[in-house]
Amino acid sequence: MQGKVLLFVSVLVLSHRASSAVELGNWMYLGMHGMSALQHPDLFMLGSKDRNSAAGICNQITGLSSGQKKLCMLYTDHMMHVGRGARNGITECQFQFRHHKWNCSTVEDSTVFGPILSIPSKEAAFANAVASAGVVHSISRGCRDGQLASCGCSEARRPKDLKKEWIWGGCGDNIHYGYKFAKNFIDIREREMSVARGGDDHGRQLMNLHNNEAGRRAVIQNMKVTCKCHGVSGSCSLITCWQQLAPFRKVGDHLEEKYGRSTRVKTTRSGRLRVRRKAKNVPTANDLVFLERSPNYCHANDTIGSLGTHGRVCQKDSRGPDGCAAMCCDRGYETIKTKIKERCKCKFHWCCYVECKTCVRDVELTVCK
Repeated sequence: MQGKVLLFVSVLVLSHRASSAVELGNWMYLGMHGMSALQHPDLFMLGSKDRNSAAGICNQITGLSSGQKKLCMLYTDHMMHVGRGARNGITECQFQFRHHKWNCSTVEDSTVFGPILSIPSKEAAFANAVASAGVVHSISRGCRDGQLASCGCSEARRPKDLKKEWIWGGCGDNIHYGYKFAKNFIDIREREMSVARGGDDHGRQLMNLHNNEAGRRAVIQNMKVTCKCHGVSGSCSLITCWQQLAPFRKVGDHLEEKYGRSTRVKTTRSGRLRVRRKAKNVPTANDLVFLERSPNYCHANDTIGSLGTHGRVCQKDSRGPDGCAAMCCDRGYETIKTKIKERCKCKFHWCCYVECKTCVRDVELTVCK
């Protein structure tokens, strides 16, 4: 079944070409609304057993390219996990950029992030990478949990440095399958587009493919081996180990570091990416790349989709991106008094619930002018 994915993608690339990325919308929309993928998973389970149902479901999902719709019909039960992965990617993007001028805010259409991602900046590089990572993470976990028909527990080889007396064979997260499916599902969108070699569109295609791969590798690089003791009264007479995904927050932290060290590249006439400045280190497949410098996020701009930083909360004593000097773009800030509600005086009741009261307290916030 795993080979089926690769074969099918090869046929699609040869048989179908799409004309414009703008017309396609964005597959990440599945993580926001996407045909109720997360609210009604039973629809996707039904589609995996009935080809007609699958076609109806997949054709209604906003943002999928032609090739992605065909993969959706073949692997309908995977779509719930693709949607969950996209949602996790969007949420993680918003967490990592919560203190930046561009805070990864979403819009109510199939572009997900608005016109911002049409600019081949390092923000677009991060967004694509973290969404790709989200799908790998979600599919790999779905395999382990027995929620997908075409995969199961990890079949990873025993690590060479694992103690001989320890047993290798617990039900691990299937990163091998998760990586392969995510690569085919996400990258087919780029590969089915017909673009002129060496042109701007080709450069963006190569950039997206590179950053998609960097996101997938981030999940692999942060995996770990987990072990558990078995025995009477914690004697640990037997130890079983397996492969386990890291929490997605750790993957997000990893990619945020890559974002800070991302490399600006350009497209050559031969249709490859190369570093713009010779002094820069050549990026590996694990690093993020971008083609153009980031736009000015200081002011609202409908053309590029920037909301500006007016009214954003900042920290007057911080020298980081959340500091008022940086966040407010030297426009200054003002202090406002407001009230916030929060849970307080929580008590645990036997058994088993927590009861809290709602408290209101006065706070002072500094916001950008």
